[in-house]
Amino acid sequence: MRGVVGLDGTSRSGSVGARRQDSTADVLGPRAGLLLSTVLALLLGALSVLVMLPAAQHLRSFHDGLRAQATLRTNGPCMTGGCRVAFEVDGRTVESSLPVGSGGRLGPVGTRLVIRYRADDPQLVAREEDVHGGGAAVLAAVSGGSALLFGALSAYMLVHLGRQRRKRRSAP
Repeated sequence: MRGVVGLDGTSRSGSVGARRQDSTADVLGPRAGLLLSTVLALLLGALSVLVMLPAAQHLRSFHDGLRAQATLRTNGPCMTGGCRVAFEVDGRTVESSLPVGSGGRLGPVGTRLVIRYRADDPQLVAREEDVHGGGAAVLAAVSGGSALLFGALSAYMLVHLGRQRRKRRSAP
């Protein structure tokens, strides 16, 4: 083993041709890391507050809705509103989409499930298992917690960068 001098004039120990492994912080720089963590905190916070909390509240509004047996018509990503169900109300068949924030996949097309709907508008439905907030409540908590974590990381990085700047200015 012998030392290698890089193009920048620094010596590194190791074998000839050894490469220095750059960390993400070295490549992006501290300001880019601060910007990235701040943007993630804001996006996750917006997802939680503007999308998932209202979706969970919408699902909770079906708590006193009328119950019905429904059949799954289309099976897609239920969390994004991609599942459709059909059920009978007053002798007519109603087909409706499950709202955003519903639980995960329900099974194959034709699966029977219990839903709740509003008497004044049977087009608005929710799975009975989701009337306590469903997957939207869980995702709101997870994205909100992640937003707080990235916000705290941003604050820490901001303080750390400020201290480094003060040290550089006070150094002779």
